[in-house]
Amino acid sequence: MKNYDDLDAMQLDALREIGNIGSGNAATALSVMLQEPVDIAVPTIRILEYDDVIESLGGPEQLLVGLMLQLQGDVTGMIMFLLKQDFAHLVLQQLMGVEFPENGELDEMAGSAIQEVGNIMAGSFVNAIGEMTGLTIDISVPDLCVDMAGAILSAPAIYYANISDKIICIEDELGNGNVRAGTHVLMIPEVDSLNKIMSSLGLV
Repeated sequence: MKNYDDLDAMQLDALREIGNIGSGNAATALSVMLQEPVDIAVPTIRILEYDDVIESLGGPEQLLVGLMLQLQGDVTGMIMFLLKQDFAHLVLQQLMGVEFPENGELDEMAGSAIQEVGNIMAGSFVNAIGEMTGLTIDISVPDLCVDMAGAILSAPAIYYANISDKIICIEDELGNGNVRAGTHVLMIPEVDSLNKIMSSLGLV
């Protein structure tokens, strides 16, 4: 496999299963953290070009909370969580009783709370890959950025331009009572690591 375009139907199904397990794990972990039931719709997993990801997020000027983590160990690359304002608001209300500011300027405590959520969610997806493949994967401390979608996506687009012009995009919808909130998980493993994952699953 030389790039993401080479993924066949069975390999895409394997990525969908990783996404399903990771999303379920994330909902469970968030439920514990928020001390409230969190349910999740069946996630949508697609291979998209960067521009299509931006459009699916509401356009380049959509304000988002971005959390970027490096993958290390047996699998290298990047995982990014893009949280819409309704999701960030839900988390801050539940954890701290405060609202997500309209200007997106988080104070230190609110930023730390959002980072911890990103850390927990990333761990859920990494554990899903590890459980299915037996590979050991570590994650870095999340880098937090509140900006427009176009600006946030420019970093991985430039950094991983040599890997692929496409990205593994997992669209989730989490719920807490009557509140529904959308998140996007972007997985960008190096191509060698993607081959390693598929080989561990017997799909290469």
